[in-house]
Amino acid sequence: MDDKEKIRVEKCSRYAHYSDSKIMRMATEYCGEIFKRYLKPGSILELGPAEGVMTDLLYPFYDDYTVVDGADLFIKKIMERHKNIRGYVSLFEEFVPDRQFDNIIMGHVLEHVKDPVYILKKAMSWLSVGGGTIIAAVPNSESIHRQAAVIMGMLETTKQLNPTDIKNGHRRIYDMGSLKQDFLNAGLQIQKCGGYWLKPLSNGQIEEDWNAEMIGAFLRLGEGYPDIAGEIYIVASN
Repeated sequence: MDDKEKIRVEKCSRYAHYSDSKIMRMATEYCGEIFKRYLKPGSILELGPAEGVMTDLLYPFYDDYTVVDGADLFIKKIMERHKNIRGYVSLFEEFVPDRQFDNIIMGHVLEHVKDPVYILKKAMSWLSVGGGTIIAAVPNSESIHRQAAVIMGMLETTKQLNPTDIKNGHRRIYDMGSLKQDFLNAGLQIQKCGGYWLKPLSNGQIEEDWNAEMIGAFLRLGEGYPDIAGEIYIVASN
C-alpha cells in the first residue's frame, strides 16, 4: 500500500463535514438526484463516498451496493448504517474487485487523486461487459464565485487552489474542457455532461446567510448555466 497516500487520505478525511454542513449536504444530495437520472438497473460501485451522504440517498434504490474509500472511518460508519452494503478500505489505485458493476459513481473524487485518467481507465475495466455507466462530478474552476475571486485579487487564476481546496486535498480544479479530456483520454464514451449549483459566494458566506429554499433554488438554477456552475458532471460508458 502507498503509505504516504494513505496518510494523506486519512488526514483529509478529518476535514470532511458533508453531513454537518447544510450547504454541503444539500449539494451532495442534489448531485445524487442528478446521478439517479442516468443510473442503470443493477449494481453500483461508489468510489469515495466520504460520510455517505449520497450513499444514504441512493442505497434504498439499489440492493447491490459497494463502497470503496481510503479512510476506514468512513467505510465503518456507512456499513453500520447499511448492513447489506459491501465496504472496502482501499486506495482506488490498489482496489481489485472480484466482480463487475453496472454503475460506477464518483462524487468529488477526480480532483483528489494523483492520476485521474488512470483511475478512470481502471473504473472502465470494472464496468459490466456490454455497457456500464460511469458518472463523475467535480468542482468547476469557472464557477462565478471563483471568477469573482480573481477579479477581487483573491485568486491569481480560476484554477489556483485556494486554502479550502488544499485543506480538502484537492490536486486540481477542472473546467468542462479538461474534465471531458480526461474521460476521452481514458477511452470512455461521453454520453452527457452538465452542471448544477449557480454559486455566487463562498460556502461559508452562503451557510451563514442563506436558508434551504435559497440554496435549493440556486442548485437548480445552475443546471441552466453549466459553464459557470459551481459543480460539473459527466456521464460516460465503456
